[in-house]
Amino acid sequence: MADKLKIMLVDDHYLVRMGLASIIALEPDMTVCAEASSGEQAQALFRSHRPDVTLMDLRLPGMNGGETIQAIRREFPDARFVMLSTYVCDEEIYGALQAGAMAYLVKSVQREELMRAIRKAAIGQRHIPPEVASRLADRVSRSELSGRELEVLRLLVSGRRNREIATALDITEGTVKLHVSSILGKLGVADRTEAVTVALQKGIVQLETS
Repeated sequence: MADKLKIMLVDDHYLVRMGLASIIALEPDMTVCAEASSGEQAQALFRSHRPDVTLMDLRLPGMNGGETIQAIRREFPDARFVMLSTYVCDEEIYGALQAGAMAYLVKSVQREELMRAIRKAAIGQRHIPPEVASRLADRVSRSELSGRELEVLRLLVSGRRNREIATALDITEGTVKLHVSSILGKLGVADRTEAVTVALQKGIVQLETS
């Protein structure tokens, strides 16, 4: 047991954790040492079990996967994480890797690749599948949107017009038009509708639901 890699599973779906645990149980050099259903629980269990690698779901109730990684790494800087997600959004990939994940995998990943990613993470090596690397390269190659531009973009996504955006942000309508023009250029799109579509597809902003 002492020679086995200790793996912690963090996912809010029991069946996902059970599936991952059954796969890991087939590996002679790995063992599941803890399971958590939230970021807060993961922090507490990490302190108790000190896993070698943590498989982290991206979207969790409360703290998301990236925030949980950051919180744990503030206390344990050498902690190793593999991010698992159903989604392949540019911003979420970038955010996960910036938070400190050693790998970003979709949940449809094959068993062999998952095991390879875990073993590489355990020795401090990254594992980025080609399709994820392509999305990341696309994200990094785009100019960054400023904080104000992101605010304007979120309001565009919510269906606000220029006058409404100006009122919400306490700026002039002319300034809004300048921000919208800059957003279109940075996203490489022709109009507001396309900007909203691209922003949602790439995960730059999320569509808020009541």
